[in-house]
Amino acid sequence: MKRRNFARRPGCSVEATLDLIDGKWKGVILYHLQGGTQRFGELRRVMPGITQRMLTKQLRALEEDKLVIRKVYAEVPPRVEYTLSELGESLRPVIDILKTWGESHQQRLSCAPAPKVEPVKKPQRAA
Repeated sequence: MKRRNFARRPGCSVEATLDLIDGKWKGVILYHLQGGTQRFGELRRVMPGITQRMLTKQLRALEEDKLVIRKVYAEVPPRVEYTLSELGESLRPVIDILKTWGESHQQRLSCAPAPKVEPVKKPQRAA
C-alpha cells in the first residue's frame, strides 16, 4: 500500500499515525494481537463482523506497514500466525488510550449496548 507524504504539513505526525491504523478494522486487529500471537481463525472468531476477505486485506496491509509479523509454518495444512512487531507493540499505548476513551464515552457511541425497552402491555378488555 502506497503511503502519502505528510512531511511539512501541520499535524503531519497525527495524519501519518492515523493513516497507519485507518479504517474500521486495523485498530481492532492490533488490539486483539496485544494479547499475544493469534491464528487467522482465532482473529475471525473474536471479530464476527469482519469478512474473511477484509481480514486478509487488513492483515496484509498491517504486515506491509511492518506493524504485524506473519509467520507461516511448513505443515499440512499450513499454519499461519500473526503477532505484533516491535513497531506494532509501540502502538500499544495508543490502542489502550483509544479503548479507555471508548469505554468512558460508550453511551454516545454507536457500539454501545441498546437500552432495554420494556414491552408495552395492552389493556385487557372488560368481558
